[in-house]
Amino acid sequence: MTAASNVKHTASRAAESKPLELLARGGFIGYGIIHLLFAWIALQVALGGSGQDSDQSGALQTIAKQPFGKTLLIVIAVGLIAMAIWQAFEAAIGESGPQDRRAMAERVLSGARTLLYGYLAWNAIKIVQGAGSSMGDSNSSNASGLMASEGGRILVGLIGLVVLGIGVGMAIYGYKKKFQRHLNTQQMPAGTRQPIVRLGMAGYMAKGTAYAIAGLLVVLAAVNYDPKQARGLDAALKTLADYSWGVWLLVLIAAGIAAFGVYCLAQAKYRKI
Repeated sequence: MTAASNVKHTASRAAESKPLELLARGGFIGYGIIHLLFAWIALQVALGGSGQDSDQSGALQTIAKQPFGKTLLIVIAVGLIAMAIWQAFEAAIGESGPQDRRAMAERVLSGARTLLYGYLAWNAIKIVQGAGSSMGDSNSSNASGLMASEGGRILVGLIGLVVLGIGVGMAIYGYKKKFQRHLNTQQMPAGTRQPIVRLGMAGYMAKGTAYAIAGLLVVLAAVNYDPKQARGLDAALKTLADYSWGVWLLVLIAAGIAAFGVYCLAQAKYRKI
């Protein structure tokens, strides 16, 4: 066995660790809770009653304010870290079988999920430590710093286009039900498979729409030299709330994000890990 094969074999065995699986499944529960609170904040923004960050960091801050909230945040952070480690293994070793284009695409997606789960865990830890961690403020500050450098506006614009593409891809991913390949559908009781799939569809399409709008705003931030527009999901949802038609779209997005939260709870049991 070559050194590379030995490393891959060791990584594969680590990825199949039962404790890691249990922690990752717990992470999906935490991830679901974050999205349910995220949806509630988005709905409040739509109804004009919230000045909180309308993104995942706002949800984490809401958890921290509850009794035993910081303890719950630590538990959620541990689950998210486990999810990040699991997805890092998936990105490194991929699925068994021929390495076709779909397998490579899945490895890239796993790499992206690793960064997302790790970033959310880092935000949760920062909030537990007492820092008012805001994704929107961080995005705006980073955009401002980039725009101050030569060619920075072009880079910010490119980042916006990438986020826009991710949003469109996420919506298509949900519409085509591609997430089903990651579910143990044969383990689902009769009558639950279709509702879970519909929750996944609604969730991915709603999140995709929100990310696409956020990406578009980042592009506009680069064009207009306005870092405040580059606040990510927070800016996207609050921008929608400024328009009468946008309020209804925001309500639909909030409902979709809530659906994604419930879908994450189902993934805790039925996700292939």
